[in-house]
Amino acid sequence: MKPSKKQNEPSGEDSQSQEFQQGLYDVEQALIALKERYKQVENDYTLQNELNRRRSSLLHSKLPEMKAELKHIEQQLEVLEINLESRLLNWRSFKDPFWQIVRFSGLGVIIGWLLKSFAS
Repeated sequence: MKPSKKQNEPSGEDSQSQEFQQGLYDVEQALIALKERYKQVENDYTLQNELNRRRSSLLHSKLPEMKAELKHIEQQLEVLEINLESRLLNWRSFKDPFWQIVRFSGLGVIIGWLLKSFAS
């Protein structure tokens, strides 16, 4: 006996269930990524504070080895600042709002053209 086509095709409920499960999985993955990012930001801020304290204690030192350490600390601080800023601004954070703007501004232009053509 051959199974009918209806048995092979997922029903509407099955497809909705699969979409829901996929959406739930995506949300879980986003939450995990957010938690990891939060831990990294906390660690970076803690390290930044420690380096700032160390730098302020070395700032008035005139020993050459202390100046070398001060320069190294300042380089680490620059890297931390870049890391903190770059992680906050990425394409993912702008992707949804960007496409919303494109969609609705394009829709606004089309509606404007239609209204202008009807008004003429």
